[in-house]
Amino acid sequence: MKAYDITSKQIEIPYLLKIGNGKIKKLGKYLSDKNMKKIALFWGEGIENLIGAPLKAGLKNHGIEIVHEQVASTVDIDDITHTAFFLPPVAAIVGVGGGKALDFAKYAAHLLKIPFISIPTAISNDGFSSPSSSLTVQGKRKSVKSGIPFGVVIDLEVIRNSPDVFLYSGIGDMMSKITAMRDWQAARDKGLARYVDFSAILAYNSLDILFLKHTFDIHSESFQRSLASSLPMSGLAMEIAGSSRPASGSEHLISHALDETAANPQMHGIQVGVATYLCALLQNNIHTEGIKFVYEQTGFLNYVQANPLNYDDFITALKLAPSIKSNFYTILSKPDSYDRALDFIQNNSLLKTAIQ
Repeated sequence: MKAYDITSKQIEIPYLLKIGNGKIKKLGKYLSDKNMKKIALFWGEGIENLIGAPLKAGLKNHGIEIVHEQVASTVDIDDITHTAFFLPPVAAIVGVGGGKALDFAKYAAHLLKIPFISIPTAISNDGFSSPSSSLTVQGKRKSVKSGIPFGVVIDLEVIRNSPDVFLYSGIGDMMSKITAMRDWQAARDKGLARYVDFSAILAYNSLDILFLKHTFDIHSESFQRSLASSLPMSGLAMEIAGSSRPASGSEHLISHALDETAANPQMHGIQVGVATYLCALLQNNIHTEGIKFVYEQTGFLNYVQANPLNYDDFITALKLAPSIKSNFYTILSKPDSYDRALDFIQNNSLLKTAIQ
């Protein structure tokens, strides 16, 4: 690995972070407090019908003007760029919904160098608080640097009404920090990645926030609040590291490969969660049994057993995964990993029911 200068780095953080009940109605106040009087508003498909009325009422009550509004139906980088540079002058861009709307709005704000306010309607992964956007670039899905959100507003009343699969997906994405961190350490040991201690500590602490609790009931407000609090910490860990390493490793490579090759990919965090357990086995990770325990206690395991990943699709993705990112060392980079993974998939009791 090439030597690098040890210098101070400007770290961006979400200056606005609100998590709790009824936060959608207070968005107008939060924007007004930051003197963001004119905004562009991007919705996920169908989201305005669900929460548009209280959100817009709150904006109107605090004198916030929506000067541009649209549904984000694409994440094509060219479409986002065209939209961004034809926007009227605004103080901030607000994205409301799932991954597509948030990635669209986040990248548009990045291009214009103005604040982005992220309002996820589900907490299925850490993308809503990450410093990158998942976009389509020349027909292929790519993770593109876009900067960490200026603000994150999570309304637990909205989260409470989301289907359970979104919560299971969030759990799977959080558990992936365990294998991603081990891959990062292995890459560091081989001189193939820069390792940032503080970022690593923050990533591990994000897991503590979620799982050092008295309940694993995903329907409880305390669990949902903990999940909503943990995911932004993961985004901040990536911002500090200057890469996705604290949150994305071998398990994400498998999920990205599934997205490219599977006829019907499942939700990102579901795929990542199953791949995390497999990769933990490959790593001989000391937390492997802990991953299994969390999956059993939260109901994640019951969900994937009832909705297993397709065996043939998974094997195809497993072959492709090491080549998804160039110069990205993980456990899958080892020559014997494919054969070992195949053995685990065919003989491990959890994986046999999760991948069929």
